[in-house]
Amino acid sequence: MSTETTARTSEADAAGTPSAHVTAALRDFLDTDPYADASGSGEVMRGVEPFTGQEVDRFARNTPDDIEAAYATARIAGEAWAAQSVEHRAKVLTRLHSALVRNEDLLLDIIQYETGKARIHAYDEILDTFNVLRHYGVMAARYLRPERRRGAIPVLTRTEVTRAPLGVIGFITPWNYPLTLGATDLFAALTAGNAVVHKPDSTTTLTSVFMRRLAIAAGLPAEVWQLVPGPSAEVGPALMAGADGISFTGSTAAGRSIAAEAGQRLLPAALELGGKNPLIVAADADLEKAVEGAVRGSFSSAGQLCISIERIYVHEDLYETFCAHFAEAARAYRLSAAFEYGPDMGTLAGPKQLETITNHVEQARSAGATVLAGGHPVPDLGPYFYAPTVLTDVPPEAELHREETFGPVVSVYSVPSDAAAIAAANDSDYGLSASVYSRSHGREIARQVEAGMVNINEVYPASWGSIDAPAGGVKASGMGHRHGPEGLFQFMHSHTIAQQRLHPIAPAGPLDQAKFAKAMTGALQAMRSLRMK
Repeated sequence: MSTETTARTSEADAAGTPSAHVTAALRDFLDTDPYADASGSGEVMRGVEPFTGQEVDRFARNTPDDIEAAYATARIAGEAWAAQSVEHRAKVLTRLHSALVRNEDLLLDIIQYETGKARIHAYDEILDTFNVLRHYGVMAARYLRPERRRGAIPVLTRTEVTRAPLGVIGFITPWNYPLTLGATDLFAALTAGNAVVHKPDSTTTLTSVFMRRLAIAAGLPAEVWQLVPGPSAEVGPALMAGADGISFTGSTAAGRSIAAEAGQRLLPAALELGGKNPLIVAADADLEKAVEGAVRGSFSSAGQLCISIERIYVHEDLYETFCAHFAEAARAYRLSAAFEYGPDMGTLAGPKQLETITNHVEQARSAGATVLAGGHPVPDLGPYFYAPTVLTDVPPEAELHREETFGPVVSVYSVPSDAAAIAAANDSDYGLSASVYSRSHGREIARQVEAGMVNINEVYPASWGSIDAPAGGVKASGMGHRHGPEGLFQFMHSHTIAQQRLHPIAPAGPLDQAKFAKAMTGALQAMRSLRMK
């Protein structure tokens, strides 16, 4: 069947049901009543399909009582799950990796249906999931084995560090990357031996439903992953109340509120929040590569990506040429609502995003900004399409100068030097991700940029895809890390176990207090001279 959507849904489409443009495989999945896996006891929630704007029924919202019951079930199941060996838990990930290969096309359909993104950007989420499943499937046992550390007194003290799961983790995940952030992100906590009570965003619940089904088929006990979508105001407090740890991805404003409550309870919290990510183009940058990276980094998933580029600082020697080529590439971008590879960009996720982006661009234009490309909706493609937009001359008083836009909108600035570019990049409340293009000294620049992840001659995939390294932000962009051993450890307690042999660390036997003090001082001096840890 043709996978190209029309600009509007057919009048023949029944109200409350998916529009006719979906693929046959996706239609079959929707016919299985998938929301039953996530429904609670409240009223049915409704939403819109991003490609078409058609309103559809979703799930019955979960209530505080539903959340309490989910925690009770997860806590019992989690004890048995934590008692399994880490090797057993890791095998679930490797089996899930194979299942993902078999179900890749349908999962791509579901992601596009829920988010409206282009298929190549939906595949970014598949790629990330393969990466995470493989890495933790292979490395989890090594990360979590008891770790020998140097003891208080060499030979006499044997010290090791072990780790244990926190218990039940409350997850609140966003709509923009429903597989990467709304399902894949949970696997570190699960592999560490925790159970999870998970509130996916109400608009992108199906991706989590499908991945949970695949995980259960791969050997994950169903009870250790509880899905409880619903309105944040109703579900959020109950989710926080029952958690032994919390993971939240979303706005900085909401993150501050969650961090404050977590602080009152001394609750471990992993928070990835907003970003206003810069790209620096140094004087010696490869201009063609810098333009290609800027386009990809600014407009992937229609810019609805926490680590996408929103501001670009270009050395004045390259500025005019860069802007001309960048704007030309943005104007050439192919927008479509196709369930197939080919289009460069899809749609925004819904009316709220369209309103925010339109307001930011129009306010900047009114303040004196110049629009080199885009700057307008594309309603003939669908209700929420917006053209890739490049702005220059954006004054400081414009909202998008400092505030996160979260759309296909980027502003470009001329700078006289590397130092000026670094200062401008760091002049932000945020510090999530950044990029530097330079042939000779990108690493030197990168080390001075205040961001948790910095890419050289690439945009976000280099750092995010380095799955063995931590991924997270600084300043108002959050705390905690995904990926690497840090991604597991943030959902675990550390235990230091030290065993003393032969002689206590105290006066005893022939060592009275004076002799003990003299012996210890001499021993510590010797350790320093030998540069012992």
